[in-house]
Amino acid sequence: MSRWEPNARGRLEQAALALYRERGFEQVTVAEIAGRAGLTERTFFRHYADKREVLFAGSAALQELLVRGVAEAPADASPIAAVVAALAAAGEQFDARRDLARQRQVVIETNQELLERELVKLATLAEALAGALRGRGVAAPAADLAGQVGIALLRVAFVRWAADADDRRLETHVRAAFAELRDELR
Repeated sequence: MSRWEPNARGRLEQAALALYRERGFEQVTVAEIAGRAGLTERTFFRHYADKREVLFAGSAALQELLVRGVAEAPADASPIAAVVAALAAAGEQFDARRDLARQRQVVIETNQELLERELVKLATLAEALAGALRGRGVAAPAADLAGQVGIALLRVAFVRWAADADDRRLETHVRAAFAELRDELR
């Protein structure tokens, strides 16, 4: 194996997802992922702490994107409108990686440990949204509620987006889920 290969992180991600889908998450080792990617285990550990992190490595970037989206929402936006705007803006990141996101979701849905990790990630995102809203001057109960509702909207929208045969953007699904919620609350 050469000492340096371009796009090692992306190759590791693709190799891991392929192996997880072929054999199941528990049956795959880091050595197998690295081997499939044409890299060494050492290279794997330069990019990921463990084999779960291949699936969750983008969480911090997503959190930053959502927090920035809330901060950049119009000053007169309601808490939930600011959250929906942030979710819609983050949709571009998902749209650019639709195939990988779909593969990732299939792997997570077949493993209880990964499902639990996903729920922890979503709870962390909800708290980050609430914190961003508090930074805009929204009182704690309203900020917390809007953060939690925002993540519920994201989950519903994501499932629809992943299954969308027409490949509509995630933003479309986020806004549709919000419209449905708004209609139900009326």
